[in-house]
Amino acid sequence: MLAFGGLCLAAVCAQQLARRGEIIPNDHTDVLIKSLLNLDPSSTLDVYGDLESLKPALRLLLGQLNGKGAKDVEQTRYVVGMLTLERKLNANAKALEKLGNNLKQIKRQREDFDFENNLIIENLGKLYMDVISPLGPRIQISGKPEFLKQPKVQYQIRTMLLAGIRSAVLWRQLGGKRRHIIFSRGKLVRAIEDLLRMPA
Repeated sequence: MLAFGGLCLAAVCAQQLARRGEIIPNDHTDVLIKSLLNLDPSSTLDVYGDLESLKPALRLLLGQLNGKGAKDVEQTRYVVGMLTLERKLNANAKALEKLGNNLKQIKRQREDFDFENNLIIENLGKLYMDVISPLGPRIQISGKPEFLKQPKVQYQIRTMLLAGIRSAVLWRQLGGKRRHIIFSRGKLVRAIEDLLRMPA
């Protein structure tokens, strides 16, 4: 559920960028970029840094699963799109290798050469265009044209989607399957409730 929470957080961030031109709170961006560039995590939680960072997404997910929250069809569409692209990525060895090599390079840019954050996001956005977009089908992002036309926002949205696909990879590696969302909803709800009760 931590991995699925990361996937949902990416959908929320992409939606906020398209509608507002920014992510609120902004530290969600750091959480998702960390998940992309942490290439040798010690645990699932280590991928994201800490549980507190994922709790907003877990609360939204809980509302979607237990029927007590407002259904957001747009977020669901983004999640389904990222899951679909993850399956296509997993079936393409060349794309996986290219993605891994480029993420290593971008990690070096951030850690060894102290590239500015906006340049890291631009490079991650370009990586999405180069590796993920050709896999198809593309995720259609809905929002305000004045934001969607801005290259800076475009790079940020693609970076968030790339991070969502990273979480989808982790979710599948940990045994997650689409049928669990439909047929094991009760177990998922209890798991999220347990996570939300854990101290920061």
